[in-house]
Amino acid sequence: MADLTTLNTVYNHYMTTYAPQGTNSKYDTHKKDELKGVYNSIVKLNKESPLFLIDNRPETKEFAINLKESARSLKNTISSLSVDNDDEILSKKTVSSSNDKLVSASYIGSTSAGESPPGIELTIGQLASEQVNMGRALPPDEMGLPPDTYSFDIRSRDIDYEFQFNINEGDTNRTIEDKLARLITRSNIGIHATTAEDEYGNVSLLLKSDDTGVKGDSGLQFIVSDDKTSKTRGAVDYFGINNVIDEPKDALFTIDGREESSSSNNFTVGKTYDLTLKGITEEGETVSIGLKTDVESLTDNISNLIMGYNAFIQNAMKYLDSQPQSKALIREMSGLSSGFGNELESLGVNFGEDGQISLDKNLIQQTAEEDDSLTKFDNVRKFANNILNKANQVALDPLQYTDKKIVAYKNPHGHNFASPYITSNYSGMMFSSYC
Repeated sequence: MADLTTLNTVYNHYMTTYAPQGTNSKYDTHKKDELKGVYNSIVKLNKESPLFLIDNRPETKEFAINLKESARSLKNTISSLSVDNDDEILSKKTVSSSNDKLVSASYIGSTSAGESPPGIELTIGQLASEQVNMGRALPPDEMGLPPDTYSFDIRSRDIDYEFQFNINEGDTNRTIEDKLARLITRSNIGIHATTAEDEYGNVSLLLKSDDTGVKGDSGLQFIVSDDKTSKTRGAVDYFGINNVIDEPKDALFTIDGREESSSSNNFTVGKTYDLTLKGITEEGETVSIGLKTDVESLTDNISNLIMGYNAFIQNAMKYLDSQPQSKALIREMSGLSSGFGNELESLGVNFGEDGQISLDKNLIQQTAEEDDSLTKFDNVRKFANNILNKANQVALDPLQYTDKKIVAYKNPHGHNFASPYITSNYSGMMFSSYC
């Protein structure tokens, strides 16, 4: 039986290799009643679903994981288009930044009718940065340490980790450094390690922290040492992996003239704005952040809805050749769209033959400025709600779109008991060949 660290490593491998690249958001957290609703949906699904055997090929696992994460991403996109205490989709206010290349912003607050939070002015003097350690440049085909079992310690995120490895006859600097890079990265301790090569072909071990900002009394995100390790010492000095070439830094900036700092380039201001710093302002330059008008916000929300929808369709289309059932998903999504075709096209939302949607922003904006715009955009909200329901369904059971053989149907006239078969099948397939 694999331990928790091993299972975490396997999951991270599939997520980083196959799932759409992105970050978690506040929409990935749920209230107790929301989790209860998910549980009830799983119970109902397991009661009604037949037993089946899935295609156990790696590409099928990749498809299921990718599809589930793509559906989650679409759900988060649609959820982000409404204010937290308002269920009306497309009600979200959007933010303007006078320089998106330096600062991107989103609105996280709520406003009463006729009320708008004040804008802010920023200057950025320094971005938050991660710690980087660069090891010694060593000849790739040589090895200066004798065969033995070595170990070293890394303190990261206030936890000490010990790493053990063997050097055998015939091992080289390159093979050992490649092994250590994989070992450290896959341990998921907040450090990404790679093997770098200089212009002379020498290899070095490069360690970079996932987090930014000054940490603790030392100011460092992680510390590498083998002073008190349990196995043979000497690997740290030989490979030079305790050599810090870039110390972590906090972001330094001003908001409306007040000097501020942050350990991350992403932070919130006054429970109103979520900001991400991307660059440094020049002397005398400021970046203005403020809410857009209702018309601009509505246009941006619809544009984000369409981008999220198209990204989901594009992801499914990548598997048309290897996963025939992905065609069924695209047909179902197109079916949800076709019911709103005429109404949405009159607003500037056009449906293509490939299932994707194009947007006429000028027509959308003209409609938004009309007196009865709220009524006209009801169909867009209904369309978004239908897509959200479909995304929830796909996220709950992505295996419905994979090739599988039915083993036994549930008794349509009897009392069927709930079983964890469907959900355990999805999660278990990631570990079936590993444990």
